[in-house]
Amino acid sequence: MSGTPKAETVLTPAGEARIHWFAGDRARLVLALGHGAGGGVEARDLRALATALPARGVTVALVEQPWRVAGRKVAPAPRTLDAGWTALWPALAAPGLPVVAGGRSAGARVACRTGEALGARAVLALAFPLHPPGKPEKSRAGELTGAGLPVLVVQGGRDPFGRPEEFRAVGLPGDTELAEVPGGDHGFAVPKRAEAGQDEVLAVLTGAVADWLARTVP
Repeated sequence: MSGTPKAETVLTPAGEARIHWFAGDRARLVLALGHGAGGGVEARDLRALATALPARGVTVALVEQPWRVAGRKVAPAPRTLDAGWTALWPALAAPGLPVVAGGRSAGARVACRTGEALGARAVLALAFPLHPPGKPEKSRAGELTGAGLPVLVVQGGRDPFGRPEEFRAVGLPGDTELAEVPGGDHGFAVPKRAEAGQDEVLAVLTGAVADWLARTVP
């Protein structure tokens, strides 16, 4: 990530959370991104967005949930994640700019479940876990389709938690868009033998998000 982020600690009902602020040039919006259940804000997609978007007028806020700040290995129940995110929201809205809620994997689920009630302008769902690997019958599509806001889903072409064609089969609402990262897995990693390299596919991801934000929150 380019530049040195400003870290802010926020007390939530679940403990202390941390926001890493990457200030945008003449910022017009805040993109708030939560991490997944298996990792933190060092995820390659979150890093790529924090590097690329500030130059496009987007302040990126990478949010560490309390369980991660406390050094625990296992994420808590969804209701606890939602409570932590909700308590963080005033800090995310403090710059006085429109806020787009988002995250990767479990963080995307949190954004979908809470975004409308919190007043988010839209939701960015990175690597949305449509179902557990190998268990398509345990669908979480309702969280996505019920977001009640414009949504961009960015999904790896070989994500075992839900491939792009599975999202198309769900019947997404008209204000939900889908962008595919060719060859990407759940963490948007691509095999060494892939036609497009890692930097190239991350550029696809950041470009898709930047274009969507420009159209959705002009």
